[in-house]
Amino acid sequence: MPDRILLMVNERPLSVERGTSVAAAMMMTGTHCRISVGGEPRAPLCGMGICFECRAIVNGCLHARTCQMVCEPGMEVHSQ
Repeated sequence: MPDRILLMVNERPLSVERGTSVAAAMMMTGTHCRISVGGEPRAPLCGMGICFECRAIVNGCLHARTCQMVCEPGMEVHSQ
């Protein structure tokens, strides 16, 4: 089993260690997870899935809590 996997974050390939959360992968790219209703970029805050700041589009699923998801090979992640 390879130690690293490849996924796409905002149309850009990213190689991460197996077991990396999607939120951490997004942070590695320096991108935000979503834009607030006030127009501000938002990123993970609590890391427990309670605050919902880490929501993004994962494999076409809207509002996925990225801090609660582990990266999988071929996963496609987009900021909201």
